Parts: sequence; C-alpha cells; structure tokens
Amino acid sequence: MRILAAMSGGVDSAVAAARAVEAGHDVVGVHLALSRAGGTLRTGSRGCCTIEDAMDARRVADRLGIPFYVWDFSERFRDDVIDDFVAEYRAGRTPNPCMRCNEKIKFAALLERALELGFDAVCTGHYAILRDGERGLELHRSSEEAKDQSYVLGVLTAEQLAHTYFPLGETPSKALVRAEAEARGFTVATKPDSYDICFIPDGDTRGWLAEKVGTAPGEIRDRTGAVVGSHDGAHAFTVGQRKGLRLGVPAPDGKPRFVLEVRPVSNTVVVGPKEALAIGEVAGSRFTWAGAAPLDPATPFSCDVQVRAHADPVPATAVVRDGELVVTPVEPLHGVAPGQTAVIYDGTRVVGQCTIDRTVSAVPAGV
Repeated sequence: MRILAAMSGGVDSAVAAARAVEAGHDVVGVHLALSRAGGTLRTGSRGCCTIEDAMDARRVADRLGIPFYVWDFSERFRDDVIDDFVAEYRAGRTPNPCMRCNEKIKFAALLERALELGFDAVCTGHYAILRDGERGLELHRSSEEAKDQSYVLGVLTAEQLAHTYFPLGETPSKALVRAEAEARGFTVATKPDSYDICFIPDGDTRGWLAEKVGTAPGEIRDRTGAVVGSHDGAHAFTVGQRKGLRLGVPAPDGKPRFVLEVRPVSNTVVVGPKEALAIGEVAGSRFTWAGAAPLDPATPFSCDVQVRAHADPVPATAVVRDGELVVTPVEPLHGVAPGQTAVIYDGTRVVGQCTIDRTVSAVPAGV
C-alpha cells in the first residue's frame, strides 16, 4: 500500500513508520504542526508541536530513507480541538481533547488529505488492532493492556477504519517498542511519553481556562439547594472533584463533599457526598459505530462500557432510543460528567461510542 505515516516525534510513531517500511509499503512521513506558536523544546513529558519534536521525526524519516513533510494543521486544530475544549467547559461539560483530535484531525483532516493525494491509509503509533470480522473490519483492544488506546479511537467510523494502519497493536509491551527503536538507532528510543493536554504544556488547566473564559463569582450549593460556598468560575470545576472547593459550611455528617454537577447558566456548582457520584445511566445523541452497527440497535444488547481512557470496563446494556445511545451499567459508574465519552465494547471489540449529554444518578436526591 501507499502509506502516509503520521510522525509525532515520539518513539511509537517512529517504530510504526519503520514497521510500515519493513512490510514493503511505499511510506511517506508527515509531522503535523498543530500550533503556530509551538515552543522550541519540550519540558519533560509535556509539550506539543515543538521544533524538537519535528526534528526528531525528521531524523527518523532520514534514517528510514523516506520522504518527510511538515503540514500546518494549526488552524483546523484550533477550531476543532482547542475552541471546542473551551466551549465545552463554558457549557459545564468535561471534554476529552484527545478524542476530538483523533476524530477531527488525525482521522478526518489528515486522512481526507491523504486520500486526496492518492494514499491508501494513514499509519499511526496507536496501540490498537484491526481485524476482519464476519461483517467487516473491526477495531479491537491492543495486546499491550497497559498501553491500549482503543478507547480514544472509539470515534472512528467504518470508512475511517478501512484506511488506517496500526503496526503496534500486536506488540505485547512498550518496552519491546523502545528496544526496537534503540536497535534501529532512533534517538527517540528513550524519549518520555507525552501526557496531559498537549496544548496546555504547563499542566495548569484551571489557569489556562481562566485566561480563556474569564472569572465570574458564583455559588456552591448542596443537593438541597443550600449555599455552602463560593467560587470564581464554574468552568474551573469538574464532576468528581474533591480538592480546592473551599467550602464554608461543613457537611452534616462531617464527610468530604464532591462536585456532583456544574450549571453554567446559573454559574452554580453542586456538591454532595461521594455516594451521590454513582451514575445509573448515561446517554448521548452524538454516537457512532466503529465498524458494523449492531444488527438491531433499537433492541437492548449486552456490552461493556468504558468512560475514561484507562478505566476498567463495566458490564452494561445499551440501546438506541429516541435518537440517543443509552447505556445502563450493571453496577453504577462513578464521577461521570456530560462531555466525557462512553465507549462500548463486545469483549475486546469496540462497538461504538457516544459523547455523554446527560447522566442519571443512581442515588435519589434525598439520600
């Protein structure tokens, strides 16, 4: 195949590109410049689109003897990922920018351009597996459980999966990937993995949002509506948060309280006991299927649901009802917020996903 290898400058994408070359494909490397104000150097595991990352990717491409380009996707990244991130927080939701980047940038904008230029597929260093199933191509969990990235790829559609290539999916450990990179002479063999939000390199999400959204004093209330504290902006709070609440009124039982809900219209934060974080149902109207859809999604079907990248899957039932994908876990989920993504699985196979629009508490308000 003619392969466009997305090369971030990290070890995973470097080894993925090398394996694509070794498999006999016609490979071209590309580094995505996602920020027009990218820094010169990374700070440990933090940073995005630095000149250092681009140069690391170029050195790998040179060693592999493949063409290499840098494509400016900064405007699309700003519109589809950063602006979406800010808008979601303004709306009192908790977004996942990695999901949006995969959905809008790596497997939409990049893939669209790749196909226009005559490439057959985009290759990335994600840890996930593609398999031929009875009803078409399927997306499965990686063999490396600790590095499995099928969750953040749950937004991919059947058409996108048909033009993707994940050479690392069957690799049993990240240590083997680093060892292979070292054996190939890649200087990125020991480069730290990136983490946190790539466009907030100092990790101060609250401070970054305060600059983008601004501050506005508001009230913190308990589940009865009583005022128990104040804040400088509801956007700074996320469901499940315990620290930094600065409550002026202690709970009657003396136990810690957690953020249960963020109400952006009234700029109010609702807090309550840990038990009240239990969620008995999640639903979202923005849902997709990763490959073939269930034969009858309007009839409840068994699945597992995962609501965070590294959370344990929970047995559940799912159904498409009134334009929503509704997922009911067998046991309550905890700390789930609108804006997060619920990915449903059948064993190791990703069935589909939805962006959570609403949640239903498993604990009545009076409890």
